[in-house]
Amino acid sequence: MKIRPLYDRVLVQRMESEEQMRGAIYIPDTAKEKPQEAKVIAVGPGKFGDDGNRSPMDVKKGDRILLGKYSGSEIKIDDNDYVILREDEILCVVE
Repeated sequence: MKIRPLYDRVLVQRMESEEQMRGAIYIPDTAKEKPQEAKVIAVGPGKFGDDGNRSPMDVKKGDRILLGKYSGSEIKIDDNDYVILREDEILCVVE
């Protein structure tokens, strides 16, 4: 399935963090924090400015980014979890 976000929206997939064991304590998946690092899967064309021209996007497909814990909307496509968010919700690009 091909997905194309609209305007300044970005489709990302959270990157799984490495599981760390602390002693013999098991932490269930529901209690773990969501990873804040994600990979950009698809990028919209950009939003229209006041002059009627599109603003170019600062991120591109394949970039690694950091996003807020509760930013965006979580969606599920073909049994994969994704987050769709606006470009201004992205905190930074990891290089």
